[in-house]
Parts: sequence; C-alpha cells; structure tokens
Amino acid sequence: MLDIVIATSNPHKFRELSRLLRVPGICWHSLAEFPAMRPVREDGGTFEANAVKKARAVARATGHLALADDSGIEVAALRGAPGVQSARFAGAHVGDAANNAKLLRRMAGVPAKRRAARYRCVLALASASRTMAIARGSWAGRIAQAPKGRGGFGYDPIVVIPRLGKTVGQLPARVKRRFSHRAQAARRLLPLLRHLVKTR
Repeated sequence: MLDIVIATSNPHKFRELSRLLRVPGICWHSLAEFPAMRPVREDGGTFEANAVKKARAVARATGHLALADDSGIEVAALRGAPGVQSARFAGAHVGDAANNAKLLRRMAGVPAKRRAARYRCVLALASASRTMAIARGSWAGRIAQAPKGRGGFGYDPIVVIPRLGKTVGQLPARVKRRFSHRAQAARRLLPLLRHLVKTR
C-alpha cells in the first residue's frame, strides 16, 4: 500500500480529495493524523507556489509523499481577488460565513453581467526532495446576490453556476465530483498516481 498525506486538517477538503483521488493501492492520510506537524505558512503569490510549498513541507515532516491543494476564487470585478487570500479574505481564522459576507459587501451594487468569477485549484504532489507533479483546474461561475444552499464549504453558497442554474452550495456532491475545479485537477493527476502504484 502506498501512503500519501493530503496536506490538510480540514475534514471537508480531505473527504472530497480522497474520494476524487481514489486509486486502489493508495492509502490517503490527513494531517489530523500528524498533530505535531506545524502549520505551513501560505505566503506564496500564486496558488502553485503555495501548493508546492505545502506539499514539500508535509513530505519532509511526515516521511511520506504529500499532496497539497491550494484553491480559491477569483472575481473579475475585484481584479482577481480574493485569489490566494480566499481562505483569509475577512481575516485569519474567521470562517466561511465571514468571508462570504465580505465578498457580498464588496460586490454590492455590481450588476449581474459584471459578477463573473471562477474557482481555481492547483494540486501538487511531492516527495521530501522534489515536486513530482502539478495539476490545475478551474470552474467558471458568477457571484450570487445572497447565499443559497447548505452543501459544500467555502464560497459554495454564493457562487452560481449559470449552466446549472444553482449555487454550488445547492448542488449534490455527485455533480461537484464531476464538474468542480478540484475534480478537474484530480482527473489530471490520476494517471500519475496509478503509475506510482504499479511501479513502487
């Protein structure tokens, strides 16, 4: 069995990624299993830089291969913000509701045609000595006028997917597993993961 640590203690993100990356022969571990692991400071200027930094740091600390995700939302009317600051948009450790409220305040009065946004995800797989792969995904939508739906996490209740006519928070998990930015990135990483299992 190949052990790989997903560089998150967030149970929602761990559950989503481990399902998307389900490969026979791989045992996925959460950072919750490594309580001595110190948080990695996400101070990179891009999603790629943060994902690589987290994956390398977790691989060094745990002795296993590590997979890190850095993801967020980019809003066109805000010149790409919150971007890499998505998880900390309203401040450190304030939670999803506060981030959503701040984004809606910033978008108050912006007409529908200017509310375009996209989710972005970068997955990095690394050992302690090198970055083995980077996979990317994006998912276009627009910012809603108010939250709807209780599914998902993060900005899901305020991001409408026009072709589906619902916010991401209203979508069933099976739909997210098919279309989301993480799903796209995960699909691009699966061939390498299968190859690692075969050749280990």
